[in-house]
Amino acid sequence: LLGEMGADNPSSIPRKEIEAWVKEGVVNYLGKTNDVHQYLLKADCIVLPSYREGTPRSLLEAAATAKPVITTDTPGCRNVVDDRVTGYLCKAKDATDLAEKMQSIIQMSEQERLEFGRLARQKMEIQFDEKTVIEKYFSALQDVPPGGYKIRSKLIKYMTS
Repeated sequence: LLGEMGADNPSSIPRKEIEAWVKEGVVNYLGKTNDVHQYLLKADCIVLPSYREGTPRSLLEAAATAKPVITTDTPGCRNVVDDRVTGYLCKAKDATDLAEKMQSIIQMSEQERLEFGRLARQKMEIQFDEKTVIEKYFSALQDVPPGGYKIRSKLIKYMTS
């Protein structure tokens, strides 16, 4: 488990619960870091269950590092994973489904995990490349009628300079 414990998120797992899991040996808590890359490289798979999210940067980074991803089938998260191709999507608030997906990754051969990761990386290069994302934003701005948004012309000038 990597990240800040006891964050100011009301839906986060309570610190006492995480500490109990660590004591039981169920979870290895790695703490907070500003350099997740070193941990991503060591991982076989990245798991992020979430009830609601934008497109999580942590999943984008995991896929860009060629790691399979298990995440919840919710808006944002599902954008990163092609189910059973680059990782797995699990049902929201369903611990059994999440555990089954994790077990599937554990039972895979190393070659299968590497292939999921390779395809995840490929997906990032195609769909989430910075230039591609900027072009999509630019295209969306072109669809805004003149005067529709005052900031439109400023953004277009900025993006084309």
